[in-house]
Amino acid sequence: MNEEQLLTTTDWLAIERTKLANERTFLAYFRTFVVFLGTGVTILKLEFLTELKSFGIALVIIAPIILFIGIFRLFRVKNTIKKHYKS
Repeated sequence: MNEEQLLTTTDWLAIERTKLANERTFLAYFRTFVVFLGTGVTILKLEFLTELKSFGIALVIIAPIILFIGIFRLFRVKNTIKKHYKS
């Protein structure tokens, strides 16, 4: 690495903030997954909510899709950060 490519403290901190923001975004996806799954299972298990059974099934089906999107995005952004900054 020559002197032009060395990261300053400000640059390094900006990269760290970006990494932490990426992790926070994944945690938001994960929380959404847990809420969708929990709500779906609850709707399916409670007898007085039988009229909402199709909604519960939809939530249970959508939940893993949301988790997959979150995991995919986490690793895609992480690789982009590594590729651009190689730190």
